[in-house]
Amino acid sequence: MYAADVFGSTTTQLPPPTMSGGKTFSFLDYFVFCSLMLTSAVIGVYFAFFAKQKQNTTKEYLMGGKNMGIFPITMSLVASYISGVSLLGVPAEIYTFGTQYGVIIIAEVLVCVLCSYVFMPVFYKLQLYSSFEYLRMRYDNSVRLFLSVLYCLMTILYTPLIIYIPSLAFSQVSGINLYVVAVATCAICIFYTSLGGLKAVVWTDTVQSFAMILGVVAVTVLGTMDVGGVGVVLDRAAASNRLEFFNLDPNPLVRHTFWTVVIGNFFMWLSHIAANQAILQRCLALPTVGKARRALISLSIGISLFVVFSVYSGLVIYAKYHDCDPVYSQAIRKVDQILPYTVMDLSNSVPGFPGIFIAGVFSAALSSMSTMLNSMSGVILQDFIRPLWGERPLSERAASTIMKTIVVLIGSVCVAMTLIVDRLGAIIQVSRTLSGITAGASLGIFVLGMTVPWLNAKGVLYGGIASLFSAGFVAFGSQHALRSGTLRFANRPLSVDGCLYDFPATNATLNHESVEEAFWVFRISYLYLTVVGFVTMAVVATIVTWITGPNDLSKMNPDLFSPYVQFLFPKKQQIPTDEANDAELKLLQKAAEAGE
Repeated sequence: MYAADVFGSTTTQLPPPTMSGGKTFSFLDYFVFCSLMLTSAVIGVYFAFFAKQKQNTTKEYLMGGKNMGIFPITMSLVASYISGVSLLGVPAEIYTFGTQYGVIIIAEVLVCVLCSYVFMPVFYKLQLYSSFEYLRMRYDNSVRLFLSVLYCLMTILYTPLIIYIPSLAFSQVSGINLYVVAVATCAICIFYTSLGGLKAVVWTDTVQSFAMILGVVAVTVLGTMDVGGVGVVLDRAAASNRLEFFNLDPNPLVRHTFWTVVIGNFFMWLSHIAANQAILQRCLALPTVGKARRALISLSIGISLFVVFSVYSGLVIYAKYHDCDPVYSQAIRKVDQILPYTVMDLSNSVPGFPGIFIAGVFSAALSSMSTMLNSMSGVILQDFIRPLWGERPLSERAASTIMKTIVVLIGSVCVAMTLIVDRLGAIIQVSRTLSGITAGASLGIFVLGMTVPWLNAKGVLYGGIASLFSAGFVAFGSQHALRSGTLRFANRPLSVDGCLYDFPATNATLNHESVEEAFWVFRISYLYLTVVGFVTMAVVATIVTWITGPNDLSKMNPDLFSPYVQFLFPKKQQIPTDEANDAELKLLQKAAEAGE
């Protein structure tokens, strides 16, 4: 479980820094933070009441009227990618285990390019409001319902974690009760998401993304100046063997190698792009597929820059505390707290710096939460409410009201879960585990559905279920091994020889040796969890399909498949003219809107 407790700076006084360290939010910090929250609320009010086009239709609420610009959509995509977990977790990972994780950039760029040309044209041609509507057209309602339920469950379980992390950080630096902070910030997010729809979400993401970027850049610049320059940062990282990018060991049991990071994250990120309602919804808000491609390519650039700054900030933090590890010296409780701790340690340099940083962490959380709430409202409307509504007409105004109500209700449930997440840590573990478990099944059903036309509904349904069981077996087994101590990963060298304060004796271990006593399956790198699920799904789906009978391509609609597999269909199946293509699309869209 990630946390973000913030403590004071390290000084020459005894005893070691306390939890408050005498440093809390100043008036300027509060002003910076509150200004961001107020701006987010104002954007929601503007698009709900003052914008020329009100958010009172499904198209406006979910697609922004399909006239959004590339820049705000790109910034929204980047903001949705960056969460509080990423902001705090990546630097902590680099500080502890080194830079091998940084090659994730390769996987993410490849995925963005692949999706923009192979998968996005399919969704763009169909123009659906929910990615799960595609499953009904490609397979049947049972497959659509299967993944829709998993998506909603994952969103409800993961969202409390997203808001919990920055709330805890803000609570520590301000002294305000954690639950008061969580409720207040969630209320703001629910407010502007329910009122303003996709346009409010996108434009608040754009504003918030600048706060995130400013916070990360400020840490790297001030930290580099504090330790004596880039040369010192790199020298200390090299001396501790933290500079590693090309560990080519093919062993899948090694936690991080070039292959586990690139291949594992390729499949995980592919599931987040090709089979993700939130990403699809933003891309479809652009008027043409060409602009959607440009947005995805721009997303890869934005993600790459974020990863570079996050990796470097981890090295900066190590350079600063290379001879006095804050965790072992008990200045902080967990390594995930080390970035906020560093921020408070550097806060004397720039007034308002803690406010900027906490605003950035909260921006990451709010953008992720608003994205999930907005996209899930569309999924619930299109995949659950419309089918239950039957043939009775559902007006656009009624649909818009229903989606706004869904946002409020689901957001309120997430707030309630945030209030108990500190006591029920298992919820966080389950939500993070479920994310990896479901990614393989989701990826296989969508990607194979677009590229392998022979697979039938029974095949992918049984394959998806088998994927959940196989990935779940590995995930829960590895988590048990970690808790029981039969699996442990060696960290890069740490030291407390340079600490200028006394700290109580502890039974904790400063430098862990690797422990590999667990069953070999449970030692598979966690990054391969999606690969395990995807391979299982593909194998089982193929076997069941051939047993029950593959699809007859002459009866399949080519528009449901990637342009690069169109040659597999009989020529009479391929639509020869734009007029015929438009007619088919109108029928598909009419069926989707009717929820048939």
